[in-house]
Amino acid sequence: QLQLVESGGGLVQPGGSLRLSCTASGFTLDDYAMSWYRQGPGKERELVADISSLGSSTNYADSVKGRFTISRDNAKSTVYLQMNSLKVEDTAVYYCNRLRGRPFDWGQGTQVTVSS
Repeated sequence: QLQLVESGGGLVQPGGSLRLSCTASGFTLDDYAMSWYRQGPGKERELVADISSLGSSTNYADSVKGRFTISRDNAKSTVYLQMNSLKVEDTAVYYCNRLRGRPFDWGQGTQVTVSS
């Protein structure tokens, strides 16, 4: 059964850091370029960062460039998002999914709340 499970979210003060993980099962992760998405309160889901299937290429939304780093460990079937210098506007539910093609079933996401 294909499944994506996100974890690592929490409550953090502005300027803090979090590391999100997305563990995949039921398919071969290294066959796919993967992405992190987020959906803030009252907002549409947006693409935050993506990474090629073997990790050699990454891209970031302008809003997170220089603060977030996407990486992957295909041997562990896991994609990561290191988030530094967090801002209040980063508050959202974060999801991972494939970058191209019809999305896999969405996981439950992980809540990130940035607040003082």
